[in-house]
Amino acid sequence: MITECFFGDRGKRRVTALALAITVTATVFLLWQSDEPVSSRNAASDLRGPAEPDGFVVGGQYRAWDEQGNLQIDLTSPRIEQFEETGTAHLDTPRARLFSEGSPEPWLIESNEGSLQQNNEKLELMGNVRLTRQSEGREAVLETEVLTLDNSNGTVYTDQPVSITEPFGVTRSTGMKAWIDERILELNSRVEGQYETVR
Repeated sequence: MITECFFGDRGKRRVTALALAITVTATVFLLWQSDEPVSSRNAASDLRGPAEPDGFVVGGQYRAWDEQGNLQIDLTSPRIEQFEETGTAHLDTPRARLFSEGSPEPWLIESNEGSLQQNNEKLELMGNVRLTRQSEGREAVLETEVLTLDNSNGTVYTDQPVSITEPFGVTRSTGMKAWIDERILELNSRVEGQYETVR
């Protein structure tokens, strides 16, 4: 089933801004670590083991503004851990507010965990993933357990069950893929809908 995308007009810029925010945070860690001689970094990594991060931030908050000074993104995480060897950053309970031009209400994105793979621009959100979009006083909510944002392809996808709740009804499916620029949402299988008729 293919329908107009839940993500709206400026979705790619929002996903790009979110990925950029997390990438900037991770880059700060890498720059901080790069002053250290390679031999001492390797020795420290061997001592702490592969499961321990190379660096972390507690109470992290990232904000970005556009050229006119309007807030575009506000991303928070109580703890962000950087793993140099795998090129990943782990985020505890990431929360983001994404603002778009012409819309007074921000997008809200939240999950229990997040993992950014720096080499391929993928952000994986895990556990109680929830995207909320307000538009003209109406709320649309997408919920799933795992959601991947692939910034390089401009796609968002999951193979897990998905629920999309809008004022007029609820749509459920197993798996979905969205192409943000094209505003297309493809629901993969076991699609069910429950809708109220307008009176």
